[in-house]
Amino acid sequence: MELSPQMHKSIEACLACYTRCEETMSYCLQQGGAYADSKLMRALMDCAETSRMCAQMAMRMSAMTAEMCEMTARACEMCAEACAAMPDDDMLTKCAEACRTCATSCRSMAQAMTKAMA
Repeated sequence: MELSPQMHKSIEACLACYTRCEETMSYCLQQGGAYADSKLMRALMDCAETSRMCAQMAMRMSAMTAEMCEMTARACEMCAEACAAMPDDDMLTKCAEACRTCATSCRSMAQAMTKAMA
């Protein structure tokens, strides 16, 4: 089965989110203080890892992709919320946006995968 344009778009959103979260982690560690808060760092790590794994599973058409998409969407929403706690920081605002985009895309991909596997 070939990947649909929608799946390609979702995979790209996952990879963009992964990249943005990794960059944001580095940025936060350089800033220190409140930026290195354990809740924020855990949210960034969880989001980065689930986004990366979700993209990989979707590319290989894993039977577990729909479930991974749901978990990724949840991790992305949690990360967006954590980043939004510092609304005056441009880097964290961009990260929250990437996370929200990925969450929306993952939910769409989960629905598409559920239909395709039925």
